[in-house]
Amino acid sequence: MQMKRFVAVVAAAAASMIMVGCGDDGAKKAAAPAAQPKVEAVTHVGLVQLVEHPALDAANRGIVDAVKARGLKVEFDQQNAQADQSNLSNIAQRFVSQKYPLIFAIATPAAQSVANVTDKTPIVATAVTDFAVAKLIKDVNKPGTNVTGSSDLNPVGAQLDLLMKLVPQAKSIGTIYTSSEINSQFQIDLLKQELKRYSGVQLVELTVSSVNDVQQTAQSMVGKVDAIYVPTDNILASSMPVLTKITMPAGIPVITGESGMLQGGGLATVGVDYYELGKIAGDMGADILQGKSKPADMPIRYQTTFKAKLNKKAADALGVKLPEDLVKTSEIVNF
Repeated sequence: MQMKRFVAVVAAAAASMIMVGCGDDGAKKAAAPAAQPKVEAVTHVGLVQLVEHPALDAANRGIVDAVKARGLKVEFDQQNAQADQSNLSNIAQRFVSQKYPLIFAIATPAAQSVANVTDKTPIVATAVTDFAVAKLIKDVNKPGTNVTGSSDLNPVGAQLDLLMKLVPQAKSIGTIYTSSEINSQFQIDLLKQELKRYSGVQLVELTVSSVNDVQQTAQSMVGKVDAIYVPTDNILASSMPVLTKITMPAGIPVITGESGMLQGGGLATVGVDYYELGKIAGDMGADILQGKSKPADMPIRYQTTFKAKLNKKAADALGVKLPEDLVKTSEIVNF
């Protein structure tokens, strides 16, 4: 009996030791620090914009929104060159020296400045009318360089038709654009071709070098033109209020290349949507960051559908009656 009691006591002690051991191990596990969640690295990219005006600002927002919508951890180094070529060059050089994996460029001069500094870093541009004419790519379907993006080529023929419907008596059409902007010249070349469809209508073509030239150039058109066509030109987009301050009292309607210019007093447009173009560019950039493609193989993308926008406030100030059928199919704004 004593032997049995001794065995029982030993067994109970062993069980107790086992339980204590288990408790200690559990305590050690509970005391161990919890594993920290893995922090996803942030990718830094450059974004250079030529100048501030509604169209380019909208493109900028579109790029940022599209990249964020893809769930990428991206921080943008946002730079605005204020339409200064030396600023563009300095920004481009700094972006490349930072070894950013991607650079976004808004407007042709911005894209050209970055492309002049590097032929290796991927560049996605927007607000560029013709990438080939700007010597940024070899072919719109297969760029063959480190540059790709979305084009703001607008329907110049449809814009001219809109002008002629709003100002049917027009016999002389003026146009003002920046002499150094090759994309503006490209659009005016298209306008000249489209004007051949309207016999007896002549074009008065004037250029500016800077915002400072716009007022005097506009004044020189008063009494000589029935309407003015302004392409998607960065200098003119920045100085629309200066232009319409002259044209509005003179009763000269201004048809614009894009809708942002209506905010400065333009009458109407059938233009591109720069926010959507920015989103297209943003998606293309996201594909590059995710390793899905590279600029050399990414075709230039375009907006394919357009809708007329009519500025009722400008029409009332000019005494222009908006055709009822046009009103029914257009977006009406009041700027």
